[in-house]
Amino acid sequence: MVRIVAVDGHGGAGKSTVAARLADALGGVPVVHTDDFASWDEPIEWRPRLLAEVLEPLARGEPARFRPTSWDGAPREVVEVVPADAVVLEGVTASRKVFRPYLTFVVWVEAPREVRLRRGLERDGEGARAQWEAWMAAEDDYVARERPAERADLIVRGG
Repeated sequence: MVRIVAVDGHGGAGKSTVAARLADALGGVPVVHTDDFASWDEPIEWRPRLLAEVLEPLARGEPARFRPTSWDGAPREVVEVVPADAVVLEGVTASRKVFRPYLTFVVWVEAPREVRLRRGLERDGEGARAQWEAWMAAEDDYVARERPAERADLIVRGG
């Protein structure tokens, strides 16, 4: 049985760092990033692909196969994740309600809004400010609707 550990939180909160450290602590298990399914145009509603291409196959003990989103327009190769003792699912909405039947443990990573925006703009450039602000609004809707921090097994301060 594959145990799925979700590392959820807002963009720029430090989820990738927490997920990488967790994956290492679990013996170098695979990490699947929700950013490989999301896009600027579709920040939240890509869940059917992740369910069908990752969570459902892993739950059956089968490899997960998916083609990551091309954020820069360059074609990306298909990724295969073989079933392991654990797999870390990292990213915004990683612990959403529809994923919970597949999750063993949930980590919520939080950081102040201004820290998250600064980190995002440092990574993506000032030209991405409008996209980041729209993305953050979509995240706020998700948090208000599903209250993921209240359902987390562990809360980590990422800022």
